[in-house]
Amino acid sequence: MAVKLKLTRLGSKKHPFYRVVAANDETRRDGRPLEFLGHYNPMLAPAEVKLDMDKINAWLARGAEPTDTVRSLIKNHTSPK
Repeated sequence: MAVKLKLTRLGSKKHPFYRVVAANDETRRDGRPLEFLGHYNPMLAPAEVKLDMDKINAWLARGAEPTDTVRSLIKNHTSPK
């Protein structure tokens, strides 16, 4: 079972809100996740990103692969401002 760190979409039409989750890579986008890791709201200026880096690092240590979008969110969240 391969695990991916990916986004699940919430919110209404034209007002997306995303959760960052750890889920089986075969699970559909909005399927049941293994664990919630944070959220991302692109509708705010600047976009709101809240990540639990302890949980994310634990999943990465277990071999979870982040999607490209989640990888960029993690990189931007941890980079010095």
